[in-house]
Amino acid sequence: MKKIKWCGYSELAWTETIIASPEEYIKETEQFSKIIKEHSTVKPKTLLHLGCGAGGNDYTFKKHFEVTGVDISEGMLEIARSYNPEVRYLYGDMRTIKLGKCFDAVAIPDSIGYMTTVKDLRSAIITAYHHLKSGGVLLIVANIAEQFTQNNFVYTGSKGDIEITVFENNYIPDPAGTTYEATLIYLIRRKGKLEIHTECHIIGLFKLDTWLDLLKEAGFEVKQAKIEHSYDCFILGEGKYPLLMFICTKS
Repeated sequence: MKKIKWCGYSELAWTETIIASPEEYIKETEQFSKIIKEHSTVKPKTLLHLGCGAGGNDYTFKKHFEVTGVDISEGMLEIARSYNPEVRYLYGDMRTIKLGKCFDAVAIPDSIGYMTTVKDLRSAIITAYHHLKSGGVLLIVANIAEQFTQNNFVYTGSKGDIEITVFENNYIPDPAGTTYEATLIYLIRRKGKLEIHTECHIIGLFKLDTWLDLLKEAGFEVKQAKIEHSYDCFILGEGKYPLLMFICTKS
């Protein structure tokens, strides 16, 4: 299993609590919870959250389900546990983890982009399938290659004498490829003293047909729903950031 190499998910994981509080996830997570309940043919009581990060979604998921969260970043898991002591959090890779039990629902609302090859994406989908009960729902939120455009974001937050600004530049180096670059610049001021950190994440970007083929190959019945405007307040200039939600039922 690969160790996390990005500072934003390790030594800078604490910045997540300042630039994105759990309350900011409530609206979208309530929507996810409603969709899971509407499309499940079993009463969903348990949920597996793959790539749970700092637990922002789980802050709301736990109101609807008994949640188990899995992530590959110990730094993020530490934050998640502090926010959501009711949730069971486990260190693991969504491509390979085997928990030996099935859940009524599986959600990957924020991290599937770290699957950068078709092989990785297939492995994550198969992991979700094997951990899902028949009649249950897998919910995935993803960027789709045909809809994705280059853009820039800015995130800000402050707490006490700490002020943080994060700039994110999304760039497609090869239009024929299956990834894009998300380059982040962290400006952190402690009592006015500036620190600058930079890093570049490689994010998966697959065509819709690839997604549908892999989901159906795994055995899911798939529905789609667009998510628009959820990132509008962070986008600089005229950029757009449409997302697609896959609502996948295991027969």
